[in-house]
Amino acid sequence: MTVHFIGAGPGAPDLLTLRGRDLIAASPVCLYAGSLVPEGVLAHCPPGARIVNTAPMSLDEIIAEIAGAHAAGLDVARLHSGDLSIWSAMGEQLRRLRALGIPYSVTPGVPSFSAAAAALEAELTLPGLAQTVVLTRTPGRASAMPEGEKLAAFAATGAVLAIHLSIHLLDQVVAELTPHYGADCPVAIVWRASWPEQRIVRATLATLGAFVGGEMERTALILVGKTLGAADFDESRLYAADYDRRYRPVGAEPRFPEAS
Repeated sequence: MTVHFIGAGPGAPDLLTLRGRDLIAASPVCLYAGSLVPEGVLAHCPPGARIVNTAPMSLDEIIAEIAGAHAAGLDVARLHSGDLSIWSAMGEQLRRLRALGIPYSVTPGVPSFSAAAAALEAELTLPGLAQTVVLTRTPGRASAMPEGEKLAAFAATGAVLAIHLSIHLLDQVVAELTPHYGADCPVAIVWRASWPEQRIVRATLATLGAFVGGEMERTALILVGKTLGAADFDESRLYAADYDRRYRPVGAEPRFPEAS
């Protein structure tokens, strides 16, 4: 018996890895975060599977459900939205399972910031503008922010910020970022990336407030940085005609002669 923690992706049921799909199909028990995981993903569950929405459950109740499946020798598909490596609350579950001696596996999923960038048709790291993306958030009731992890500190680097779980504090976010990026810095908000009701707002830090309605909550991602919508940026050397690389040696003395 194994508990398979699976990143269910940002929302679209087909943005699910093949491994994740196959593990769901092979697991007679499925626990899913119903507030964020679309029901379309549950279509991969086998006939007769026990499907449990964990949205209203406590951690103790979730672990009890898993322990019951373990006692019965039944594999569990444990679905979380996006990717499990950030803000999934997986860590505390794994700690409990290790203490109980219950085996588990972890399967990654498409993170929301990737889905948002795809919706914007944007490469977030453009030569000469930004080569770093910071995934962060503002403090919330469920999790406080460590003292050193301030938006202003990240903004001072000039990196692209992907700010999660913070749309309800939009005015505060704009106020903290404007001194570092400037009022004309491009901003995009992607609400429910990849869902049928997906909505995109493009603006600047100065104009953003005028375009954001009250319906954008919880699953809205705020992206801030010079690469958003940029047209004036350097080209990567990767495909330059004179760039010597392993699979395309250039010049009389290529760096990787054995590849020629």
